[in-house]
Amino acid sequence: MNYDIDDKVAVVTGGSSGIGLATVELLLGEGARVAFCGRDRERLASAESELRAAYPAADLLALPCDVLDPAAVANFAAEVTGRFGRVDMLVNNAGQGRVSTFADTADDAWRQELELKFFGVIHPTRAFLPHLERAAPASVVCVNSLLALQPEPHMVATSAARAGLLNLVRSMAVEFAPKGIRVNSILLGMVESGQWRRRYRDQAAEGQSWEDWSANLARDKHIPLGRLGRPREPAHAIVFLASPLASYTTGSHIDISGGLARHV
Repeated sequence: MNYDIDDKVAVVTGGSSGIGLATVELLLGEGARVAFCGRDRERLASAESELRAAYPAADLLALPCDVLDPAAVANFAAEVTGRFGRVDMLVNNAGQGRVSTFADTADDAWRQELELKFFGVIHPTRAFLPHLERAAPASVVCVNSLLALQPEPHMVATSAARAGLLNLVRSMAVEFAPKGIRVNSILLGMVESGQWRRRYRDQAAEGQSWEDWSANLARDKHIPLGRLGRPREPAHAIVFLASPLASYTTGSHIDISGGLARHV
């Protein structure tokens, strides 16, 4: 598929594994120049090595960065713009979920979860916004969760924070539209990840394959498509929203949940 992003510059946070890495791969495959970051230096180096082997001619920059550290994010933005001279697309992907109920979520846990979900988007967007303005038309895509619209009591803090992020995306979309910057998000259901693979290793019966275990999980969770998502599937939605193919879409979201969503 031609996303019309050849030679565009994309930045992906949390790009060293999972959906972030799949997004970087897809962007490179479509001819974009890509900068990505991650907190884990070893994982970042492994991802970079893998990508350079697969795309030897790609214009790629991989740097360690904690998106909750504004100084680190500012340095990351300076390195990216120094290398590429511009930024056309920003993908805010860094984040994780917290399993806890209202009764067992301490104040510090609430603060940590809210800080990650909000400032994991605020810091990169703030740092790259001047460059996106100069490159306009430009785009921002935030990776969010179906929990934003369909909260779960066993993930109360994450659900509340994700709902706030949905609101933030809409607010930024309205504010940035006159600057020529579109802002959208995707809402994830259950997608294959290192976390699910670890649970498989811990919980699977002897001899049970990943395919059987994950299919049983999907059935138990009532996912109509009968399986977990694959990282490349949300990556396609991310790249679509970031690309000129979505040029008249802003303040919106795409549901990537295999039919798990119960709202209309």
